[in-house]
Formats: sequence, structure tokens, C-alpha cells
Amino acid sequence: MDENKMDIIASLAKRRGFIFPGSEIYGGLAGTWDYGPLGVELKNNVKREFWRASVWERDDTVGIDAAIMMNPTVWEASGHLEAFTDPLVECKTCHTRLRADHEDELTRHMDEHRAKGESATWTEPRTFNLMVEARLGVIEGEKDTVYLRGEITQGAHVNFKNILDTTGRKLPFGVAQIGKAFRNEITPGNLTFRSREFEQMEVQYYIRPDDHEAGRWFEYWKERRRAWYIDLGVKAQNLRFREHAPDERAHYARSAVDIEYHAPFGWKECEGIHHRGEWDLTRHTRYSKTPLSYFDEETGKHLTPWVIETSGGVDRAILFFLLDAYREEQDEKGRTRTVLALNPRLAPFKAAVFPLLRNKLALVEKARMLYNNLRSRTARDWMGPIAWDDRGNIGKRYWAQDEIGTPWCITVDFQTLDDETVTVRDRDTTKQERIHAEELGDYLADKLG
Repeated sequence: MDENKMDIIASLAKRRGFIFPGSEIYGGLAGTWDYGPLGVELKNNVKREFWRASVWERDDTVGIDAAIMMNPTVWEASGHLEAFTDPLVECKTCHTRLRADHEDELTRHMDEHRAKGESATWTEPRTFNLMVEARLGVIEGEKDTVYLRGEITQGAHVNFKNILDTTGRKLPFGVAQIGKAFRNEITPGNLTFRSREFEQMEVQYYIRPDDHEAGRWFEYWKERRRAWYIDLGVKAQNLRFREHAPDERAHYARSAVDIEYHAPFGWKECEGIHHRGEWDLTRHTRYSKTPLSYFDEETGKHLTPWVIETSGGVDRAILFFLLDAYREEQDEKGRTRTVLALNPRLAPFKAAVFPLLRNKLALVEKARMLYNNLRSRTARDWMGPIAWDDRGNIGKRYWAQDEIGTPWCITVDFQTLDDETVTVRDRDTTKQERIHAEELGDYLADKLG
């Protein structure tokens, strides 16, 4: 299944309303994706879990939400206008353009030509800037060039002084952010893995400029971020660290490690941990003429903090959660059951409510009452939405909810009318237990932690 698992996930994602191709009715736009009714719930859950782990559960981190469009000088200071590039080559036979450093894609392209009895050669590599330009202004011909941010990082650094002034934070402390970024990717592909519009989740962690401190926090954030993926359901054996060689590090990085996921298309980055040193604050101080330093009360001196960064892709995380959760099982009759074994905290629906039979008014009314009460409780307590399903027979409903990752299915049957108990079926084990209807809210809250 591994060789075609991406096709399976892409099909499921569209069929069940997780992810749609962007602008599909107009032929699409490469590298853009729309999240459907289930996808947006999954995406919000991933972001909320990041925020919970990075901000709510910590006393040393605050959050911000910076603007997508920034003064163009920001990108000059950050080095992105000069260094944010990829090597581009063009096939002389079909004029397809690919990244020169993606050997697997180049090899696959050459093999496709050979299969047709054609030869193919490449042009010399050229540099290709990834920044996406926009025009801003009210008078045509007098508009200014701005850039849609290529990363969300700089929003934290340009607000460093504002954050210090308004929060009084002491080193070390972090600034977390979730937001959209844009890159003029040469070869978007593998569903949401490489897109031109995507969302990032980051922590910029400011520390004293000390090699020992940097090494300690670098290791801390490596392990903490890896543990976050495992806690939310990714199998530990599908994650690894890969250290960047000096010649492949980003222009700002003193050291860099990727957390990689074992995808069907190879080991691929899902998050990067970077030691950025004093690059960002020093550069923005120089270009803005605004001192971005920290006053150390212990020494009575100003210093420029170093930065340890964690930078992950929301869209990549969603893809990897889907890949890791997907499984197919055979039942006793030889039928294949598809299951998205998502962590319940990530699942789009936390539970589904069924009447055993849709043509029995008493069952439907009882189930509707339970559904409405439970939905109000889970919405109020930020647990998430509840599904209603009365289509087809009960077995088909179970399997449909399994395929979209719903952890628990609640069925109102004739016994419910007598004693107010319902059956609760577990997605992963398919086992059922009877629970009093009034206890369902607490039951779900306990299961969801």
C-alpha cells in the first residue's frame, strides 16, 4: 500500500471533505489547497494543540499575530531578498522546470523521457528567488512593490522591543506565532507537503548569548517538538532527526536540525530547529536604526539575545497525521474497514450520535434531544463538534465515521427509551459499552483529557 498511499490519502481527503484542490472549477492553481468542512476542523485542532503546548501550558512564552504584508525593508534586512533562493534547471526537451537540488524528481523526470524513447538534458542551474511580490497602492502606475511574507519569523523579531515594553519579559522567553506564508515554489507537490501558500507554527526563543545556553536550549526544543508529534499520535519510528551540513544551512542558521517524517515519498522535513544566533535582531537594528537589545539587570548592560527557533508547517503536520493514522482492517467476513485512527484531540468530530432506526419517531426524537444537549456541552467546553448521522444501516454509519476519524459513536436504541442508557462504540477497538445519557458529556471530557 505504501507506493500508492499518497493517492489513497488524496482521494479520501477530497471525498470526505478534508482537502480540496484550490480553485478546482477553474482548472485549479498549482500549489494551493482549500480545507473542507472536516479539514478546517482538523486544521484548527492542530493549531490549538500547538498553541496549548507552546503558550497556554508555559509561563515563559507569549503569542503574537503579525501582518502578512510588511515594509519591504524587513526582507532586505532579513536577507531574504538576497539569499532566499533555490537553484532552477529547465529540461531542454519539454521545458519543465525543476529544482536542481531535488535529485529524486530529476531522476524520475529523466526516466519518464527514457520510457518514451526520448533523451533529455538540463540547462545550467539558475538562482530563483522564492519571495512572492505584490503591488500596493491606489494609483495605477504608482504602486509600490511589497512581498507576501516568505516566513512568519520576522514578525516576532521586528516586534521584539514592543513585546519587551508591554510584557516586561526576562530572558529566556519565547514568542509563538501561527500564520500564513507564501513561496514561489518551483515544484509544488505531494498534496500539501510543498505548497505556494501554507501555514506555519513557530516559536522564537530568546536566550542569553552563550554557547552553553544555546546548546542546552537547542537540545531541549528538539526533544520537546518531537515529543509533541508523538503525543498526538505519530509513531516514534516514523520520526528522526537530521542535522544540516554547513553548506546546506539557511543563511541565518549557526546550526540546524530537521525533524523528519517517514512519508511514502521518503524521509521529509516536518519541522526545523534552528540556532539563529544574533542574526535577526542585529540586522533589524542596523536597518531600522532602532536598538533591539535587552537590558540585563544583573550586569547593568545591554545585550543582543540569541534565538533558538522551532518552525513547523501546519499543512505538513496535517498531511503526516493523516498518513500515520490511516489503516485498513479486515473484519470476520473479509470486508475491508478503513480507519483514520487520529488522536481524539485532533479528530474533526469528537463523537457521532445515531438513532438506531431513522423511521422510528421515538428513537429519532430521543437521539435529536441527546445530540443537541451534547453538542451544546462540547461546544461550550471547547471539546469540538458532534456529528449527526441517520443515513443507511447502523453498520454503514459506523464505517463512515471510522473513515473520517470519529473516536466514538453513540447509538440511541429501544433500551434507551426504557432506561436512558445508550451504546458507545469505540472506533479503534469496535467494542461497545452502555452509558447513561446524562453521563456522556463527562465521559467525553474525560476521554479527551
